[in-house]
Amino acid sequence: MSLSILNPPANRDVFINCPFDAEYEELFQAICFTLAACGFNPRCALEELDSGETRIEKIRRIVAHSAFGIHDLSRTGLSGLSQLPRFNMPFELGLFLGCKFYGGSKHKKKRTLILDTEPYRYQQFLSDIAGQDPHAHHGDPAQAIKAVRDWLAGSAAEALPGPIYLHQRFTGFRHDLPLIAEHLGAVHTHLSFQDLIHILRRWLHWQRQSEPSPVP
Repeated sequence: MSLSILNPPANRDVFINCPFDAEYEELFQAICFTLAACGFNPRCALEELDSGETRIEKIRRIVAHSAFGIHDLSRTGLSGLSQLPRFNMPFELGLFLGCKFYGGSKHKKKRTLILDTEPYRYQQFLSDIAGQDPHAHHGDPAQAIKAVRDWLAGSAAEALPGPIYLHQRFTGFRHDLPLIAEHLGAVHTHLSFQDLIHILRRWLHWQRQSEPSPVP
């Protein structure tokens, strides 16, 4: 099974709106892996470190350039110190949907995937998105991979690799990542977003080179 699609959409940029912390790291990598393995381009607010650009301007620019958006609302509970909820993810989802609804013909075809830990949990804190059909990953990378892969399948011209296959390859990538990072003089737990994507794409390229053709 090939790790790419033959005729992907013209715009393959996918804005990822999710937590960026150690607890979420494996899920974040699973989402990025699935996007890249299926021929799409992961993008997020971590991709550039430009101190001259505000975070909201960076997000606005990435949203404007992205035909797809993945929004994980799993971190809406109260934080430990402030006992206040985290509003960043719902806010960025609103920006993306606002761009889709009010950005004219250029943006009206934007596609959105909303993720959460549990089904229907969003009804308790963001009932306005009812009808958007959020998908629950239960904190499990395998379920996140399946949700992202199945969502992408609606925009792919060719059959995508199956979720079981993708999860197996992701497990292999996670196994190899520390050694690859060490070889590059880096620590796998402290990679920048761009370094992670570079290593991920190189790993996928090596896998494609070593896999037999799926056609007998």
